[in-house]
Amino acid sequence: MPRRSGPRALMAFAAATALAAGLSGVAQSAPRVTDETIRVGYRGHVFTVPASWQVVDLERNPDACVRFDRHAVYLGTPGARQNCPARVRGRTEALLIQPAAESSVTAAGSPHAGTGSVTENPTAGTYRITAGSVSVTAAYGDDRGRIQDVLRSAGLPVAAQTAETPAAAPLPANATSFRGEGFDACTAPSRSAMDAWGEASDYGAIGIYIGGINRACAQPNLTAQWVRTQYANGWRFIPLYVGRQPSTDGGSCQGGCAAITDPVPQGRAAADDAARQAAALGLGKGTVIYDDLEHYDPGDTVTDQVLAYLNAWTERLHKLGYRSGAYGGASSLMSDLVDARDDITLPDVIHFARWNYESTTWDPMVPADMWDKQRIHQYIGDTTETHGGVKIAIDRDRLNVD
Repeated sequence: MPRRSGPRALMAFAAATALAAGLSGVAQSAPRVTDETIRVGYRGHVFTVPASWQVVDLERNPDACVRFDRHAVYLGTPGARQNCPARVRGRTEALLIQPAAESSVTAAGSPHAGTGSVTENPTAGTYRITAGSVSVTAAYGDDRGRIQDVLRSAGLPVAAQTAETPAAAPLPANATSFRGEGFDACTAPSRSAMDAWGEASDYGAIGIYIGGINRACAQPNLTAQWVRTQYANGWRFIPLYVGRQPSTDGGSCQGGCAAITDPVPQGRAAADDAARQAAALGLGKGTVIYDDLEHYDPGDTVTDQVLAYLNAWTERLHKLGYRSGAYGGASSLMSDLVDARDDITLPDVIHFARWNYESTTWDPMVPADMWDKQRIHQYIGDTTETHGGVKIAIDRDRLNVD
């Protein structure tokens, strides 16, 4: 549905969304509007949000891409085949409100019943709340206070415990080793989509976005069981962590990314969080985790910050037992890494972007004696392919990673 501008148009959009959802048993009260806010009801909870936020009914629009790089309220469970663009980065204030698991709803059936839980991951800018019949993922960028106000408006707590994600049984370390063709998509495809592509394409590796404050797409399919199933089916992985960026507007950020401001502690914190997220998916010690650093214009200040951040990331991952990977532009990050080869602890594997349509891991920017058999080349970006009748927006990669 096209989005119209202005509070009255947004009121009509939100009300129509809630009404249609209510007919299918999703929304339980239509939004009420002031000049600056609307009220969005879902399963007995009413959230007061800015009138400029889009409201998306996922039951009516199961293919909608749940994105946390734009202000929005998503109602319902994300579809297994979200129609997401290949390259989305950034984080701002947004909500995904969906039904809670049956075990969290009491027999009395009250929408506010049950003890519930609330956790916060400040490194990734995310609250996760279960209360009665709803489960809420609340993302925030620069305005943590705003998302807290939205949660309080629905009677939800914001005094949170630090998110602790239990580790899954680890896969072998070769889960991130592969030679051949790979791709990455903003959200992990469904199992049926992976089966179709496994049968009909030449791909054998997939990039999965495991976390980070600038990971924009929701990941309803990405679970430890999904990873284990795909590994058993022969797939290997490129785990990508979209942490803080060289700037707010570089590469795919378009002005919406959280940037590096204090590189050493932020690099260490990103590594700690990335290792937790990887372990929760069954990617254990010995596997590679890639920090995604979008394109930037190299220069004294930004280069110094990027290298300090990545050095802290690499050294911390090594202490945690992981191999360090780094994604970035051939003319930006790779150029800076080559120049700093004697000054920092280099990542173990590089994943460089140069969209030249050449399926090779050679690049003139990277000397042949560096990262031998430890390279990925992203050689096509922002493309859409169909295999086995399933269409996905992807970036295409060539891997040579032992």
